[in-house]
Order: sequence, then structure tokens, then C-alpha cells
Amino acid sequence: MHRQLGPRRFQPRKARQVAALFGMLLMATGVHASPSPNVRQQLYDATCRALRNAAQAVPGNGPMLLPSYPTLDAGAEHQRSLRRVAFVYDNALAGIALTACGAPRQAQRIADALLRATAHDTSYDDGRLRNAYRAGPLTQDKAVLSGYWDERSKQWVQDAYQVGTATGNVAWAALLFLTVYEHTHAPRYLDAAVGQLRWIRTHAFDPDKPLGYEGGRYGFDGRQQRQRWKSTEHNLDVHAAATWASRYRKQPALKHMADNAGRFVQTMWHAPEHRFYIGTREDGATPSRELSALDAQIWPLLAFPHRPPTWNRVWTWVEAHHRAGNGYGFRGEPDGLWTEGTAQAADAIQASGRTPPTALWRTLLAQRADDGLLYATPQPRIATGLAIGPDSTHADFYYYHLPHLGATAWATLAADGWNPFTGRRMTPATLPASMRAAPRK
Repeated sequence: MHRQLGPRRFQPRKARQVAALFGMLLMATGVHASPSPNVRQQLYDATCRALRNAAQAVPGNGPMLLPSYPTLDAGAEHQRSLRRVAFVYDNALAGIALTACGAPRQAQRIADALLRATAHDTSYDDGRLRNAYRAGPLTQDKAVLSGYWDERSKQWVQDAYQVGTATGNVAWAALLFLTVYEHTHAPRYLDAAVGQLRWIRTHAFDPDKPLGYEGGRYGFDGRQQRQRWKSTEHNLDVHAAATWASRYRKQPALKHMADNAGRFVQTMWHAPEHRFYIGTREDGATPSRELSALDAQIWPLLAFPHRPPTWNRVWTWVEAHHRAGNGYGFRGEPDGLWTEGTAQAADAIQASGRTPPTALWRTLLAQRADDGLLYATPQPRIATGLAIGPDSTHADFYYYHLPHLGATAWATLAADGWNPFTGRRMTPATLPASMRAAPRK
């Protein structure tokens, strides 16, 4: 989601510093928690089953989008904008995870829906994707923008973020298109991935230092604002998608995109603290030093297979500032566990050449809701320390105790050892013996 940067300072805790040093000692000595194949396999089976059930519940066999929060038929006033909403990021993740689950046809249905959304926008003809659409099967070849009828004001209400276009979400759609292309070899998916990268290059590139890609567009049609901040997470998404696409299309523009985005991420590495800055401030130039987001710390380990060895030291920062019980939280000094991020950490640990501890798999498995999806957090609500948009009056980006498509998909990918940034499973040595069979078709 959009991440607006704002003031916040860390207060390191001695206990977490000790934990970090202990974790580094374990890495240095090669001592790891013993794996538990059964728990990991249970997590994989349970989340794959939940994702398949969610996809099969959408009528028909044609293009469709899955709700990010499927149980949210009612709820608090502040959650109304999330009902029946299919976030592009969550759906891209779900499609990639369904591929890892051996359900490529369901992944293709999601990709087809996003492909049609690029061709039939209500206001723009530049091939962009919005951040979210209405969940369900597509009718009349169109993806409907999300929104709801407010009875009190007697008007249709839309969310300014959901109708915008964030660079990272566009890059994740490209990653889904590339995943489906590798399974189907249908040119339209490769064309779609390249098309989304072209949109980013045209609308988000900033040649000013640090050179990289801006946040995208925010706001309602006809009044959208250019988001001039640059995100570490967005740029690593662009780097991964452009690198992957350039394997099939030897276009200089794709290589330049991969190089530009990659260099931006490198500039955000702060060696003295062993961590990545979250990105820049609104000026697009000044690094934001006050905030920390878990994904910005650990996704580089997945998106850069040939990264500098020093980046592995980021675990010192993660253990000191993002640990939440037997898992991890979104923000630095978190107020609770972030299920999606805990799964991301399990995947990134494997990218570091290590085996995730059993406690991590058990923590994820414990987040299952009645429908099999994982709760976004076991707490009623956790804060990210970030704002949804430039018109926010405070840090209003939260995760709630709701079954969440994105969290479930990341758990699947982690349990399967699948790297969504490369479309490859990681070394079989990190997988339980029962999961080392030939790739699932």
C-alpha cells in the first residue's frame, strides 16, 4: 500500500539488542532450530486449500478477482471501504501462490482479470492498473472500481487510495503476469508485464538523485496527484520485475529499469545500522531515517539473489526492532504481530540460506481463521506508523484482526520455499523431505 513518510524515532530496547546479537551468533556458528516438516507441510496444505477454495467459490471459469478481506460483510464504520475490495497486490500474491499450490488455472483467472482491467479503464487509456477493484467475476469484460453506497449521504463513496495507482502494485501485477507466462507461454502475459513496466517508466521515473521510481498516482480521477517520494520496497519490486522480463525481452529499456531501481535500493542501505531506509521523504531526495518497515528490510534478500553479502546483516536490525513474540511486526518497535510479514521473514530466512525455526511455522499456523485464511494479525489492530495518503491527518494505515488474502498467500510461498520475485523455488536443502518432489504442475 501507499506509504507516506512521517516523523518517528526509535527507542532501541536492550533486550532486543541482546536477542539480535544472539541471533547473529547462531548464524555465525551454523546452529539453527531444528525444522519441523509436519508443521510446515500442514501450513502449506492448509493455506493452499484455503486459496483454492476462495478461487473456486467465484462463479464460472472466467476472469475474477478475490476479496482481500472475504469475511468483511459488515463491521466497524472505518472498515467499510474494505468490503468486497480486491487489492491488486493481494491478488497478484494470491495468483503466484496458487501457482505454487499447483492451481495455475486459478492464477490465470486472476491474471486475465488484471489484463482486462488495463484495457478497459473508466477514465484512462494508458494501460494503468488501479490499486483495487471490486471483488468477484468480471462482467462485460470490465473490472469495476471499488466503492460503496453511503445511505446517510445518499452518494457513492470511493477511496482515494484504491482508485489511484501505486508503483509497487503495478510491479507486483507484472510479477504475476510473468509467473503465468512461464506456465502458459502465452505471449499476452509477457506483453502485459512489459506494458506495466512501461507505465512505471513513463509515469514514475525520476532522474534526480537518488535516481529511481516514485510512488505513483494518488486520488480521484481528474484530480490525481503525483507521489514524489521514492520507496525502497517499490523500487526493489521494479528491479525484480524488470530483471525477470528482460530474460525474455532483450530490451535496453528493461535493463535500464532494473539497473536504476537496483541502484536506488543500494543507496538506501545504511551500513552502520545494518538496515535499509524505507525510502525518501516527499522531496524524493532526502532519506527517511525515522521509520522502519519490515518488508523494506527483508524483501531485498529475495529480490536480489546476487546481493552484497553485507545485506545479510539486516537480520541484526530486524531482530532488534521488528521482533514481536515468535514472529515479526510491521513497524519498528511493533505493537503486535504482522502475519504477512512473519511469513515474509520465513521466506527471506530461506533466501539467506538458513532454515526457519519451527516456532515461526507454528506462529503462522496458529493464525488460521474458520475459512482457512490467516488473520492479518492476532491483535484487534496493529499500526504501521504510516499514512494511507497525502490527505491523511494522521498515521491511519492499520492492519486488523481479519482473515487476509495477502497474509495467506505469503504463508503459502514461505512454506513452499517459493521466491515470488524470481518465480523459482529456493534451495531444496531448506525444504522438508516431503516437499522435495518434482515441481508441482
